[in-house]
Amino acid sequence: MKTVLKIFGGVVLLVVALAGGGIGWLALRKPAQRPPSTERIEVTQARLDRGEYLVRHVADCLNCHSDHLTSFGVPIKPGTEGMGGFVFDKKLGFPGVVAAQNLTPDPATGIGNWTDGEVLRAFREGVDRQGNALFPMMPYQHLRVMSDEDAKSVVVYLRTLKPIHNQVPLKHIDFPVNLFVKFAPQPLTGPVSAPDPHDSVKYGEYLSRISGCYECHTPHDDQNQLIADKAFSGGWRMEGPWGLNYTANITPHPDTYVGRATKAEFISRFRSFQGLDASNSPEAPKGQNTIMPWLTFSGMTDQDLGAIYDFLRTQKPIENKVNPFPNKG
Repeated sequence: MKTVLKIFGGVVLLVVALAGGGIGWLALRKPAQRPPSTERIEVTQARLDRGEYLVRHVADCLNCHSDHLTSFGVPIKPGTEGMGGFVFDKKLGFPGVVAAQNLTPDPATGIGNWTDGEVLRAFREGVDRQGNALFPMMPYQHLRVMSDEDAKSVVVYLRTLKPIHNQVPLKHIDFPVNLFVKFAPQPLTGPVSAPDPHDSVKYGEYLSRISGCYECHTPHDDQNQLIADKAFSGGWRMEGPWGLNYTANITPHPDTYVGRATKAEFISRFRSFQGLDASNSPEAPKGQNTIMPWLTFSGMTDQDLGAIYDFLRTQKPIENKVNPFPNKG
């Protein structure tokens, strides 16, 4: 019996040692990555224009990486563009603390000392300049489909932002999520091209990924993973200073807006928010403010909004009634 207990005790110690070794290995492990490109991106007017359009109206970079007012649509507070944004912490049920980083060219607290290749690698492959994994709250798993030319345009435009010295809170992710997040980044394996803009459905799919439609309007499971077979059916809880929202069902089910609206009506709905900004956005009715970036997307072209509509209309209709404003006054 003593021999059996000794053997059992030895096995337990071995398992504990292996588990400890595995945790130690994970703690030291770097995420999958490749060296950043050494390319210095040529600045052209076309890239500046395209980058401004993508950053301000499609990829919505500044909405996450700036400070905001609490009026309708949570507009960006003037003078804070790119300085670092909202802090996700345990008060919001987050496993730690993650803040949107400073994207301005400030050399001390922003990306002023980052190379173009390091910036490209960060927002498409999820690795910072030290080779550490970015938390996938930064949507690099979707931005990896952004074409090389569009990505270069984004970098060119970010370099033109006013440098703002602003140190955001340091990231801290609780165990064991801090270990699992290292498996999220995946290096690109080759050139990335955008679909032909004349192929409205394919290009709409491209835009729906880089603009966040797929991420925000797809339900998430208990591990915050997207439930792919319920794509675009809504219901993701979004809570913050604006209040509490649940994202809408944007599949073409007959009960949804996308299922009922014509393309012209869809485009007009976004266009109706043009001209609203921090200077004139009204106070929202109680419980009816929204994190949906209407103000940002109102600047998309009719062609791009129409392409998103064309793509959404090809999706599987899913019945899922969502109350977007449960605290409506």
